[in-house]
Amino acid sequence: MEGERQIRDTLYEILGEEGCGITCEDDADIFYDKEGWKLMLCGFMEPWKLGATVEEARFSLKNLGSMGYGLS
Repeated sequence: MEGERQIRDTLYEILGEEGCGITCEDDADIFYDKEGWKLMLCGFMEPWKLGATVEEARFSLKNLGSMGYGLS
């Protein structure tokens, strides 16, 4: 799915592939459901709601990364 790839690419932009390592490929589940795009990371109980559109999801990730929520 193209939207998932764009969101995962944004995750790489924030973390860098070295910082993300294998975690983003294997342990980061990016999916779309009735509430919109979500990110489920290993070690978290609930998925993070990112937004209804790909652009909203990418913006949310950038905001989370800038605040230091374990994404930078």
